[in-house]
Amino acid sequence: MKPETRNPKPSPITLRVGTDTGGTFTDFVLHDGAGLRVGKVPSTPDDPSQAILTGLNELLGADFATAAFELLHGTTVATNALLERRGARIALVTTAGFEDVIFIGRQTRRELYNLFVDAPAPLVERELVFGVAERMLADGAVHKTLTPGGVKKVLQDVRESGATAVAICLLHSYRNPAHEMKLAKAFRKAGFEVSVSHEILPEYREFERTATTTANAFVAPVMAKYLARLGGALEGRPVRVMQSNGGTISTETARREAVRTMLSGPAAGVVGARAVAQAAGFSRVITFDMGGTSTDVALLDDRIPVTAESEAGGVPIRLPIIDIHTVGAGGGSIAYVDAGGALRVGPRSAGAHPGPACYGRGDEFTVTDANFLLGRIDGERFFGGKMKLDFDRAKRAADRLAAKLHLSVNDVAEGVIRIANANMERAVRFVSVQRGFDPRDFALVAFGGAGGLHACELAAALGIPTVIVPRFAGVLSALGTLLADVRKDYSQSVLLPASDIGFAELETRFEPLVTAARDELRREGFADGGMVIERLIDVRYAGQSYEISLPLTPNFVHAFHVRHEQRYGYADPKRAVEVVTARVTGTGLTVKPGMPFSEPKAADLPTMALRKTMFNRQRKPTGVCPYENLEPGMGGVGPIIVTGGEATTVIPPGFVFTLDGFGNLVIGAGRTELEEDETLS
Repeated sequence: MKPETRNPKPSPITLRVGTDTGGTFTDFVLHDGAGLRVGKVPSTPDDPSQAILTGLNELLGADFATAAFELLHGTTVATNALLERRGARIALVTTAGFEDVIFIGRQTRRELYNLFVDAPAPLVERELVFGVAERMLADGAVHKTLTPGGVKKVLQDVRESGATAVAICLLHSYRNPAHEMKLAKAFRKAGFEVSVSHEILPEYREFERTATTTANAFVAPVMAKYLARLGGALEGRPVRVMQSNGGTISTETARREAVRTMLSGPAAGVVGARAVAQAAGFSRVITFDMGGTSTDVALLDDRIPVTAESEAGGVPIRLPIIDIHTVGAGGGSIAYVDAGGALRVGPRSAGAHPGPACYGRGDEFTVTDANFLLGRIDGERFFGGKMKLDFDRAKRAADRLAAKLHLSVNDVAEGVIRIANANMERAVRFVSVQRGFDPRDFALVAFGGAGGLHACELAAALGIPTVIVPRFAGVLSALGTLLADVRKDYSQSVLLPASDIGFAELETRFEPLVTAARDELRREGFADGGMVIERLIDVRYAGQSYEISLPLTPNFVHAFHVRHEQRYGYADPKRAVEVVTARVTGTGLTVKPGMPFSEPKAADLPTMALRKTMFNRQRKPTGVCPYENLEPGMGGVGPIIVTGGEATTVIPPGFVFTLDGFGNLVIGAGRTELEEDETLS
């Protein structure tokens, strides 16, 4: 809701607000220079900006009209537009004879033994793909010149097609973009929204470059419209948007290159989790972000991992992105009985509307309903007491599922939790065990609205010794946007054997990219002392199809062999190595809010209310402690439920915990009841 009183010229900026729009809730963290304030409101999927305005009004109250603030925004607008296929009607202009590249793809099969699997349809219709008479060779030489007549003809064809946005991707334009530049100039002059491959992704691999460029053309108009609406509602207050790579970009860049925001919110969560872990003294962590619709996990071995291999909605997105693995397991994930009579959970979610049955609108049983019926969520204190949960409605939803399975309601609820945990356990194994890392060497940082409910059981299953539930666990992605730096990524294909290109020549090839990074960061207001420039190269064995990204060092070939053995279990130092891509990341260092700290002191736990909570098919007397009643240094042994305004943490029987000076719950797996039962038997 917009406040009635407006001031067109707010006072100088004194506030920064981080916000993350999730599938169920929209989260806020406000930093006023002295401390942090948090907020949470239900999301408005049809127009995410409405939830943002509602939350800002709750945080700022009457000051909203006059307060000057900067908004740091984690958004799902581009992601949802792609997943739901609600983007622009786009045309693709490509080199004549290569119109089918986007449809042929890589001929890979998502399900190896399924003869009838359907591949996701491209974002552009076949009749909207237009070939233009031109040709660049692989070395950038002009083989066939693009004529003014060719430009005029394809422009007329696209006009008549009814397309409103255009993707331009010509053969080998990463070597020589001259023809793409001519086409882009003509289409922009004609009033089209234009995405050009040499601006979006100047790298070889025609399919991935075409797919990424068309994805940008598809979602950019949607993002531009959304940001214009949000900017109008904020009356000129500055907005920066979180990218998938863990940094922020201006709204101008986000409008033009919206595809860079595909994992905006989850990336902010990883940034926030790393900051929390570092403050708590942990450098090797696995992040576990469980929200309402999905769970995102990432492994941080002293640094945030970035990859160029990702996809969204079945579309390859070959841009730098935090290496996050996502599964459809969240608090709103719906439980159902499949055709074979087995209980399943997700990936379909109840979302924000209607939400879990206990929210009072939905009728399908979800993971949140299961936690509620098992006594792990306090229905009176949920959402800081702003929302009363409906036990009877959740029970009716469970009864319907229990009848189909011929089980008790409690058995169904525990079954739902175990299945959800198993789905998330596989996700953690994917980023750890399957990549040569032992999860027992890491701490688990659990956040999101539902992360603290499942973290301890997940850690026990994986042998992870320590769980960290941050003070601001329920809004950590919003906090991550405040902690993010400004980041710019640049790349250029090399495609030469390592034996033919020495370290000195590689440094020379990096110079234009480094210059571009510094120039753009200077335009954003950063002095040279406030920049960090990182140089990376993508390397592979000759004949391989995919690369490993490494820092550029004089001994990069040896480093590649070591990394290859860790990732794949073998290395071949005698085999020829190829340098594929040069990458530069330019980071503008921002001023970040400090983590509030209080010196821990030995103190007894406060008196707690008790309730019966189900663990392993047994009801256990469980203490319920509001987070605000805890002080740094307090600790104890589970079972205990710590309730908060943004999230709940379940500490099962046998787990020990303490509250550290930063307000994080640090939980260790003591002697669990499961281990005791095995010993007795």
